[in-house]
Amino acid sequence: MPPTFAVEATGLVKTYPGGRGRPPVQALDGLDLAVPAGTVHGLLGPNGAGKTTTTKVLTTLCAPTAGSATVAGFDVSREADAVRRAIGYVSQGTGADPLLTPRENLVMTSRLRGASRSAASARADELLERMGLHDEAGRRTGTLSGGTRRRLDVALGLVDAPRVLFLDEPTTGLDPEARAAMWQEIRSFAVDDDVTVLLTTHYLEEADRLADAVSIIDHGRVVTTGTPASLKEGIGADSLEGVYLHYAGRAWDAAAIR
Repeated sequence: MPPTFAVEATGLVKTYPGGRGRPPVQALDGLDLAVPAGTVHGLLGPNGAGKTTTTKVLTTLCAPTAGSATVAGFDVSREADAVRRAIGYVSQGTGADPLLTPRENLVMTSRLRGASRSAASARADELLERMGLHDEAGRRTGTLSGGTRRRLDVALGLVDAPRVLFLDEPTTGLDPEARAAMWQEIRSFAVDDDVTVLLTTHYLEEADRLADAVSIIDHGRVVTTGTPASLKEGIGADSLEGVYLHYAGRAWDAAAIR
């Protein structure tokens, strides 16, 4: 039976050692998180709040100092290999080789993950079609527009048909039309494919439109979680920006997340 929560974290602590006279940095301070399977969940918070460290722990890129977490039912510390097989991860930076074509990038990634040549080729064709990359399949990736490269990054994260997909700022730098198209595709992952999506973003409209629920992180802890509508209603805010400003707990430039 699949787990009720695709992502679950309890009391996560992550402390980075200091050095050269600098004190240790506590990036996570008892963070709790529960993401139901088959939903889109937004992680919001100021820079330095702990979003990136949370993602790194959940994708097994770093080990927690204390606490526990499971992804797709697997423990991130004891079953790291199983977690990696169950997830896709799209970072802020591109993971595509600029000298290869989109198709070559997809086939290579699939082959590196253990697929046969024929299976890798078939999967590449499927993803090129789904992400609207068919017409650019034979062009060098380095010559593509930013929006097209970002769609390729997401396609690369889907190569293994993950159960949980982590998207780190997936639409940064995209024009409004490309952003809207990406939003539609991200929603389809959860609705059509039953993929759980964990999304970090500074675009509050994006979280409001896409997320079934959001968690606001500050100072290494989740300070509130709920649907965008319930969070706005709870404090009488007209927008998710008002909720963010209410809970973030520090001074910052609100224009950065519009």
